[in-house]
Amino acid sequence: MSMDRDNLKIVFIGAGNVATHLSQAMNESGFLIRQVYSRDIKNAKSLAQKLKLDSAMNYLYTSDIKSIVKDADIYFFSVPDDVLPAIIAEMPANDGLWVHTSGSVPLHVFRGYTKRYGVIYPLQTFSKQRCIDFSRIPLLIEANSASDKALLNRIAACLSDKVINMTSNKRKHLHLAAVFACNFSNHLYTISSDMLKIQRIDWRLLQPLIDETTGKLYAMTPVEAQTGPAVRNDKAIMERHLSMLDNEHIRQLYALLSENIQVRHKIKKKNKHDKL
Repeated sequence: MSMDRDNLKIVFIGAGNVATHLSQAMNESGFLIRQVYSRDIKNAKSLAQKLKLDSAMNYLYTSDIKSIVKDADIYFFSVPDDVLPAIIAEMPANDGLWVHTSGSVPLHVFRGYTKRYGVIYPLQTFSKQRCIDFSRIPLLIEANSASDKALLNRIAACLSDKVINMTSNKRKHLHLAAVFACNFSNHLYTISSDMLKIQRIDWRLLQPLIDETTGKLYAMTPVEAQTGPAVRNDKAIMERHLSMLDNEHIRQLYALLSENIQVRHKIKKKNKHDKL
C-alpha cells in the first residue's frame, strides 16, 4: 500500500530500546523523522545521530519537552509505561496524531489531551545492540478514529508483514502472555547461567538445547513440546534436584513450576501407598 512517506513528519518522544528500533525501521523505510526528545540529552543526541537527521533542520533533538515542534504529523511516545501519563500531561498541544507503543497501556491514556490518538505495539523484545528484522515483528494497531486507524495500518504495513488490529483489552492480555514467554523464560536462563557459573561450566553448552526448545514450537504446540522430569512424574530426579538447591527461593520456584506442569498435563502424583 503506497503512501507519501517523505511528507509525513514524525517526532519520537523517548530514545530507549523501542524508540531506537522503531525509529530506525521507519527511517530505513523512507519516513522523515523530524525530531527526537528524551529527558536525557545524551540519549536524544545519540538516537538523532543514528538516524542521521539533517542538521540544517536545527531541531534534531531536545531534552526540553516544551521545545518539541508543534507541526509534526505524528508523535510517537516510546517511554516507560509508568512515566507515559506524566509525559502526555506535559506535552505541548498540537493537531498531530499521538501514538504510544506500549502493550499494557490502554488507548484512552491520551483522552483529554488530544483529539487524535492511537497505538502501534511492536510485539518483540528489544536491545539497542541487537539487529532485528522488523518485517517479522507483529505490529498491533488501535486508534480512536477509523481514518487514523487506516493511517497507522498503512504505516505499519511499510514496516512489517504482520499487522493486526487489536483492542486495548486484548492487547493487555497479549502483553501478559509475552511477559511469561519472554521475560520470565529469560530469568530462568539467568538462573541456569548462575548455577553453571558456580560450577565453572560454560553456560553456552545450553544454547543448542534452548534453540531446539524454541525451534520445535514452529512444528508443535507448547503443550505437545513439554518434556522433562515433571511431565514424566519422575519424583526421584525432582527430589534430587530440590536437594541440590541451596537458595530457598529457587527451590520454591522449581517446586512450583514442576507442580504447575503436572497440573497442566493432568499428571496423577503417586505416593508410597499407591500400587506400582
